[in-house]
Amino acid sequence: MLNSKIFKQRQVFMRIIGAIFFGAIATLAFAPYSFWPAMLVSLIFLLLLVHQQTPKQAMLIGFSWGIGQFSTGVGWIYVVIKQFGGLPTAVGLILIGLLVAYLALFPALFTYLLRRIQLPLSISYLLLAPSLWLVIDWFRGWFLTGFPWLWPGYSQIDGPLASIAPVFGVQGITFALMIISASITTALLNQKVSTLLFTCAVIVITIVFTQISWVQETGETVDIAMVQGNIPQKLKWLPSQRWTTLLSYQDMTRQNWDADIIIWPEAAIPALERDLSDFLTRLDNSARKNNSAIIVGVIDQNRQGQFYNNVITLGNNSTEGYSYPAPESYSKHHLLVFGEFVPFADIIRPLTPLFNLPMSSFSRGNYTQPNINAKGHKLAPAICYEIAFSDQVRHSLTIDSTFILTLSNDTWFGNSIGPHQHLEIARMRGLEHGKPVLRSTNTGLTAAINYKGKLIEQVPQFKTVILRANVATTQGQTPYTLYGDWPLYLWIVVSGITIYVLRRL
Repeated sequence: MLNSKIFKQRQVFMRIIGAIFFGAIATLAFAPYSFWPAMLVSLIFLLLLVHQQTPKQAMLIGFSWGIGQFSTGVGWIYVVIKQFGGLPTAVGLILIGLLVAYLALFPALFTYLLRRIQLPLSISYLLLAPSLWLVIDWFRGWFLTGFPWLWPGYSQIDGPLASIAPVFGVQGITFALMIISASITTALLNQKVSTLLFTCAVIVITIVFTQISWVQETGETVDIAMVQGNIPQKLKWLPSQRWTTLLSYQDMTRQNWDADIIIWPEAAIPALERDLSDFLTRLDNSARKNNSAIIVGVIDQNRQGQFYNNVITLGNNSTEGYSYPAPESYSKHHLLVFGEFVPFADIIRPLTPLFNLPMSSFSRGNYTQPNINAKGHKLAPAICYEIAFSDQVRHSLTIDSTFILTLSNDTWFGNSIGPHQHLEIARMRGLEHGKPVLRSTNTGLTAAINYKGKLIEQVPQFKTVILRANVATTQGQTPYTLYGDWPLYLWIVVSGITIYVLRRL
């Protein structure tokens, strides 16, 4: 009896070690590694490991898988804590450990419910698992303002499942991954080849979607210049460096007045907009003389004392000229918790310098705002972290939108894998909506992305350089732009009703 108990404990322990390993394998599917089959391998082994386990054992295995994935996949956030948090190393490691543990709770919930809801294997894996994963992923993307990073679908941007994105979005790809993983796992466990028909069905669908052009090129290209200032974060907000920074951006801009649209990154201007109206007026006049438009990231403070992270346009932008506040502007809506706003600030801020980072007290703009105008083109902005929220980007787009615009400052994350994952997410937005994406950053990765999610041009990180690209525009809207995740919601409702009926029989 004792030997049998020890043997079972060892089995569970080995499954936990295996779960950590295969969770870490999942990270290889995302940028910069981009080995997309790794995600399928990881999910298949997760389903194999929880087979015939008790709900509590399955939960522990799912938690361990999450530890493996998120410790390797988002551990780069420690760079911010270490360089800018002002905390001892031990405290910083505890904080990143808590974040990883929190994120690991979501796959733990998935595996717990998968084993808790008693169903035949095929129904459990092929019907319940895909829907359950989507619901939990959506919850992770919403709860506590949301953290939709490392949704499995992003890992397939360069794989054959990418053709699903214009129809069902990134979560449609996640759904397809779960169907394939469940189909293969069920075939292995039941030793029945027939369940592989689900994998075959997904493959056929992806092939069909590949042959369909959801949007059409207009035949027009727009000459884009994106200025990568490469300003060190520790110097950016020093008053002594303000004009050095501004003149650097201005000089690089002068060399590119022949471009249709010139783009500066997030918060490129190291001062409040209200304090630099004369500088912006001169910049606006110069752009108008050269028949060009400039898009600039700048912060501002209104009369009520509220700070906003803004994007404004100058020059040829359908207005008569610049006057403060900029008539063509966008204010960031989805703020990064602890990065751009601190909940319960009066209590938390005194605890540690980590919660007093520069620019960590912003107010939200409206969820949906008009596109900004630049030389007759409509651009749907998403500042930094906002690009990860697919539904918000979808609601920002209109039939007249020419580009998706994302300004960012990934300087915080140094030479980590974080900026590469961020670029991968931006590429997915372009593929989902059939719209080119213009991604301007302070230190990289600055890139022009076409409507198929492919890189047109990219410049190296940590270089003071200008990206020039002729970007083809498109017309039309993809099914995902029109309907969003509603087809997936409908599937979940239908599968939920089906599961309920089957359990009652």
